[in-house]
Parts: sequence; C-alpha cells; structure tokens
Amino acid sequence: MPESPESAPPAGPAASGPATAGAEAAGPTRLPTAVLVLGVAVFALGTSEFMLSGLLPEVADDLNVSIPSAGLLISAFAIGMVVGAPVLAVATQRLPRRVTLIGLLAAFGIGHVVGALSSGYALLFASRVVSALACAGFWAVGAAVAISLVPVHARARAMAVMIGGLSIANIAGVPGGAFLGQHLGWRSSFWAVTLMTAVALVGVVLFVPRDSGAKGGTGADGARLRLADELRVFKDGAVLLAMATVVAFAAGTFCLFSYLAPLLTDVTGLSESWVPAVLALYGAGALAGTMIGGRVADAHMFGTLYTGLGGAAAVLATLALTAQFAVAAVLLSGLLGLASFLVAPALNARIFNVAEGAPTLAGASATSSFNTGNTLGPWVGGLVINAGLGYVWTAWVGALIALVGLGLAFAQSRLSAHRSRVIASGCQPVSSESSAVTL
Repeated sequence: MPESPESAPPAGPAASGPATAGAEAAGPTRLPTAVLVLGVAVFALGTSEFMLSGLLPEVADDLNVSIPSAGLLISAFAIGMVVGAPVLAVATQRLPRRVTLIGLLAAFGIGHVVGALSSGYALLFASRVVSALACAGFWAVGAAVAISLVPVHARARAMAVMIGGLSIANIAGVPGGAFLGQHLGWRSSFWAVTLMTAVALVGVVLFVPRDSGAKGGTGADGARLRLADELRVFKDGAVLLAMATVVAFAAGTFCLFSYLAPLLTDVTGLSESWVPAVLALYGAGALAGTMIGGRVADAHMFGTLYTGLGGAAAVLATLALTAQFAVAAVLLSGLLGLASFLVAPALNARIFNVAEGAPTLAGASATSSFNTGNTLGPWVGGLVINAGLGYVWTAWVGALIALVGLGLAFAQSRLSAHRSRVIASGCQPVSSESSAVTL
C-alpha cells in the first residue's frame, strides 16, 4: 500500500534548511530550541483553556452567578478559538511572525491580568474572549513557525512538541490550577497563568529567530502570497478531507471525554475522589500517544492515522461494553488518551503538507478544525444524554464518529496515492503534494 507521499524526501523549496533524505537516514533531526519554547507557551495556553472546568464553583460563588453561567466562560473560550484562529491569521498576515507571536502572548497575558482583577462577571467574560482570540492566533502562527523551522520529514515531531505542551497542561497545569483555586482563590490560577505566559514570552524573544517563517503569507520560496491565493488552496479536496478528519477525531474523542467524570461515578460506581486520578491517567495516555505519534507519523502518516482512529473507535466501543467494571473503565480511559492523541501530530502535519500553498491559513485551519470538533463532540454527547440514552451511549456515538474519521483518512490515502501516480506519470501536479512520490 502506498504510504503518505509527504513522508517521502522533499523536493525543491519545500525542504527547509540542509535536511535531505540522506540526512534523515543518518539520524533524527534535532529540533530547534525555538520549537521547545513554543511547546512551553502552549503549556500556559492549554492550562488557561481548560482550568476553569475545575474552578466553576469558586468562580460562581465569588461573582454571585450560577454554575451554568460560569460554564459559559468555557464555551466562550472554545468559540473564540474557532473564530480567532483564521481571523488573527489573516489580520496579522503582513506582520513578521515573530512579532506576531510576541504581541499575541502579551495580549494573552494582559487578558489574564484583567481576569484576575475583574470584579464582575461581564469583565471576566470579556477577558476570556480576548484571551481565547490571542490563544487561537498563537496556535495558528506558532504552528506555522514550528513547521518552518524544521525539514518536511520532522514536521510531525515539531507538532508533537506543541501538542505535548497541551497534554502536559492537562496532566499538571489544570490540576495545579484547581489546587491553587481551592486553596488561594480562583484568581491565583489566573496569576499563575500570567507568570507562565511571561516566561514563555521571554523564551520567544530570546530563541525564536527574527526571520522565522518570514511574514505570514510568504511561500516556501520566499515569494509574497496574496490572501486570495491562499484561499484558493481550500478548494482542494485533500485540504478539506484533512480538516474534516481533524473535526471527526476531536468530536469522537470529546463526545465521551466531556462526560467521562459522570460516567465513572454514575455507571462505573467509582467515588468522586477517583475522578482526578483517572483524568490524569487519560492525560498521561494522551502525552504518550502524542510523543509516539510525533516519532512515527513523518515516516508512516496514514499508518498512524489508521492505527490511532481505529484504535480510538475500538477503545470507545469496548468502554461502552465494560463501563460498569471499574478496572476496565480506568484502564480504557488511559488507552483512549493514547489512541486518540497518537493521531494528533499526524493530523496537524497533514494539513500543512496538503495546504503548502497557504502558510498563513494552514495552522489556523488545524486549530479551528480541532476546536470545531471540540465543540461538536460535547454537544452531540449532550443530545444523546438528554434523549435518555445515558452516559454509556456517548462512548458508542464517539466510536461511530471515530470510524467516520477513519473513513476520511482512508479517502485521503486513496486521493494521495492517485495524485502520486499522476505525478509519477509526468503530468502536471494537481495539488500542493507536488513533491510526492509513491513509496
């Protein structure tokens, strides 16, 4: 079976730096310090994105609002991420990417200062929207910078570092924020994120090269791209398939994960004290999956997608069948994190590979697609629960959505193989996979 064409040695200007197929064979490419700094920044961003889920009672009591109203702060952040990624990517198109990263981190930090000092719900809500927009923009531009700093054959590894920052945020940052909130007040969590953001900002200033990725809208050959040229890339079926696969991955995972805590207590019968440990196990599995996926996806793109999406569907279905057994539910929660996030680096790298002609919007598309799935998954799960089917059916529906993602990955593979044959026959390339060959 033909493997992913982008795992082949790059040709022409798509190769970044001196990396070649020979260099790849000699040993793995060492990632630049700047990529690691971006991962640290994502840790701060990810902690902020999810920490309010553990602080809702404290926020609601302090601001005299209901818990559902406090929960809207989480929804506001997610919607801000969906909208903010493409908007900020376009708005900062003419700025050097390093300057954009610095500005977005500064805005993100200021948003948390305002949040920590806010005396009312409205101001806190506004600060969350501003922080979400800055977070989305940083994800989009930061991903583009990370990709630009490494050769094609190390793209998934670079994305694994950024996604790994998010996984570590779920393991350490979010529980840490909840601990601070419970003992020092919820505002202390906002101050902690502000401090982490300041550290990341210093790292970006010191280690991200001034010419990293040039400006948004600059192609691999340094030529200036108009926004209309970038938007034209999204008429490509390969790009749309890649984005749809990301949506299915996130929706299938979060359809169940959003309701994992009540499933563990109401169906499995575990006490509430077990929930943080199981969530941490899920986070550890997600981190392990991200690191493994980052190592293997560059060479085995579609094999990684098949394994991760198929594995996630199998784990979700098995969890639906065995949710009443404590040992099975706990172990499968960790395996779900492993299987689901095994595909995350591959999905992000895939979008950059097929949207090579849209450097400004490729990262924004990956971010928006993920957060669209992150919004749809809990919504679909809520519909299932409200229909009276129970928490177990969120796992069944999540498995079905993951199978849809698997089908989309297969469609990507077939389209990629077809284009490789067209290119091998000497015809004009029809997409940004112009440097592809069939392995």
